Amino acid sequence: MSVRYPAIGDPAADLSWQRRNRDLHDLRDLAERAHGNPVDLVVVGGGITGAGVALDAATRGMSVVLLERDDLAFGTSRWSSKLVHGGLRYLATGHVDVAWESAVERGHLMTTIAPHLVRALPQVVPVMDDMSLGSALLTRAGFAAGDALRIGARTPDATLPPAHWINAAKVSGLAPAIDTTRMRGGIMAWDGQLVDDARLVVAVARTAAAFGARILTRTEATTITGTGVEVRDTTTDERFSLAAKNVIAATGVWAGELDERVTVHPSRGTHVVLDAARLGNPLAALTIPVPEMSGRYCFLLPRPDGTVLAGITDVGVDHIDAVPPAPESDIEWIIAQVNRVLATAVDRSDVLGAFTGLRPLVTLGSAGDGDPANTSDISRKHLVSRAPEGHITITGGKLTTYRRMAQDAVNMITDTPCITTEVALLGAAPDLPRRSPGFFAADPLEMRYGAEAARVRALADLFEDPQQALQPVAAHTSVAPVDIAHAFLHEGAKDAGDVIERRLRLDAVDADLPAARAAVEEVLERLDALHTRGHAGTVPAGAN
Repeated sequence: MSVRYPAIGDPAADLSWQRRNRDLHDLRDLAERAHGNPVDLVVVGGGITGAGVALDAATRGMSVVLLERDDLAFGTSRWSSKLVHGGLRYLATGHVDVAWESAVERGHLMTTIAPHLVRALPQVVPVMDDMSLGSALLTRAGFAAGDALRIGARTPDATLPPAHWINAAKVSGLAPAIDTTRMRGGIMAWDGQLVDDARLVVAVARTAAAFGARILTRTEATTITGTGVEVRDTTTDERFSLAAKNVIAATGVWAGELDERVTVHPSRGTHVVLDAARLGNPLAALTIPVPEMSGRYCFLLPRPDGTVLAGITDVGVDHIDAVPPAPESDIEWIIAQVNRVLATAVDRSDVLGAFTGLRPLVTLGSAGDGDPANTSDISRKHLVSRAPEGHITITGGKLTTYRRMAQDAVNMITDTPCITTEVALLGAAPDLPRRSPGFFAADPLEMRYGAEAARVRALADLFEDPQQALQPVAAHTSVAPVDIAHAFLHEGAKDAGDVIERRLRLDAVDADLPAARAAVEEVLERLDALHTRGHAGTVPAGAN
C-alpha cells in the first residue's frame, strides 16, 4: 500500500483566523454570484466525525466546507479517555461487529494514519485475592479474543504485542501503587493511547484543509436541507444562504437539533485527574473490573504530563450541556473503584481536576426510549441516515471508528472510492522514528506534532528569549510558549479558550489554569506586537 503524506510546512494545511475570515468572505461572495450549487458538500460539525467526513470527501476530489458553530473538538471529542481501543468491552456485550470495526480502525490509526499521535499502551488487569479463578480465566479468554481481532485486523505484534500472564512482581513494577498483599498476578495486554483526542481532531481538520477543504469555526448552520444551509457568522451575526449538492450533519449529541427523527441517549462519562507521583509514576494502565457489572471496568491511565486519568462512568442523562459538569457522585464512584486495588487509598483531596463528556448513543425514531440512566448496554454502533429533507445525519459510534463512520457517510453521496486508509495525517512521515511500545516520545514536541516538531521549535525565534520559549508554562505540562504560538498561527485558535481547552489541554489540572492563562495572554501580546511591527505570519492585532 502506498501511503500519502501531507507536506510539512504546506500553507494549505495551516488554519488561522485570517484564513477563516477570508474563506467565509469568499464563500459569501460565491453564494451571491453562483447559479446552482457552489460546493459539493457542506459538513456541519467540527468534532472528530465532522472533521473525518471533511477529510474523506476532500480526498475524493470534492469541494468541501465544514461549519462549526464553536471550535474544533468543542463537544464530546475532547472529553474521551484518549484511547484508540480495540473494542474488547464490546465482545463482552455481544457486539462483535463493533469490536471488529474498532480493531480494524485502531490498526489503521497506529500503523498508517496517525502513528505519531498514538502509542501502544500496556494495560494490566490485576488478579486480586477476591477474583475467582473462573473470573480470571474468563478475563484471559477475553484478551485472547482481543488478540484474535488484532491478528485478523493485521496489526503486527511490533505495534501491539500479544496479551499474556505476568507475575505479581511484574505487576508491581508497572503499577507501584497496587496492593501487593492481595494480588496474585495479572493479565497484561496492549491497546492504543492518544497523545490527546482534541489534537487528533485538529490534525484531521488540518489534513482536510491540505486537500482543499474550508474549515470554518464560529460559523453556525442555523437550518439545513439536502441542497444547502443557512449560515451565521457567530462573531458578527452576518448571515447568508449557501447552496450545496450535499449536506452531512455530524453534530454528535446535538444531532436531534437538525434531524428530529434522531433520538439521542446521552451517556455521561466522567474522569478524574490524579498526580502520577501519588501513584508511584505507573508505566502501565490498570484495568479494574467493576464488581457485579459484567464487562465494565474502571481505568487508571498514565498520561505524558505527569498525571493519571481515572474513570470512566456510564450514566444516562436527560440534559445536554455544552460543557457538562463532573458530578461529585461520579468522582466518588471512581475513587471507590480504584481504591479497591491500591495499597494506599486516594481521596477527594488527591483529585487535581475532573471532566465529563457525553457519548452520543442514538436510535432512529422512538425505538430504544426508556430509562435515561440505563445506557451501558446501548450499542456503540454509528447511525448514518438520510432525512426526508435530503441531508444526511451521522452520529453515534466511537472516536476510534471515526474514519469508517466518515467513509460510510460519504459513500452515500459518491461512487468515488474512499482512500483514507492510505492518507496519513499531518505530522506523520515515513522516516519518523517509531516509538517503542509503552513509551511516549522523549521529545514532547515530537510527541504532539510528529514531523512538524522542528517547525514548531523554530517559532522560538519570535520571542525575545528563545530558550524560555521552549520551557513549560505550568507544572503538569510540557507545553511551552512555542506551542501556544503554533496554535494561533497554524491551528486556527482564536482566543485563550481555544488554546487552553482544546489545542493544548492546559485545563486538565485546576491549579495550572492561572499560569496557563497568563502564558497564553503573554504570547498573544507578543504576536500582536510583531504584527504591529510588520512581522510576517503572525496573527492580526486584536485577534484575541
